[in-house]
Amino acid sequence: MKRFAFKMFLKPGCEEEYQKRHAALWPELKKQIKDAGVSNYSIYWDKETNILFGYQEIADGASSTQDTSNGVDEITQRWWDMMADIMETNPDHSPVTIPIKEVFHLD
Repeated sequence: MKRFAFKMFLKPGCEEEYQKRHAALWPELKKQIKDAGVSNYSIYWDKETNILFGYQEIADGASSTQDTSNGVDEITQRWWDMMADIMETNPDHSPVTIPIKEVFHLD
């Protein structure tokens, strides 16, 4: 199991809408994420900077939800398309994601 942390960028004034959409996360997207080997997935919001901090644990051999190197499934692409109006995104509507290097861990 590997840990993956990253940051994304929320557009100003979109905090409530972001929370609302995630509170109603599609069951098929939840299943797809879990089936892909991702668990213990959390997203935090830094109110002062509008930066979203994501953390997930990834099964050996699996990829993070932010990895687009092998293409993206239709469910994830639809989610990204829906979220594009409230987040900074790439041309394919994937969220602009910056990996964060782990410098300390304590079990």
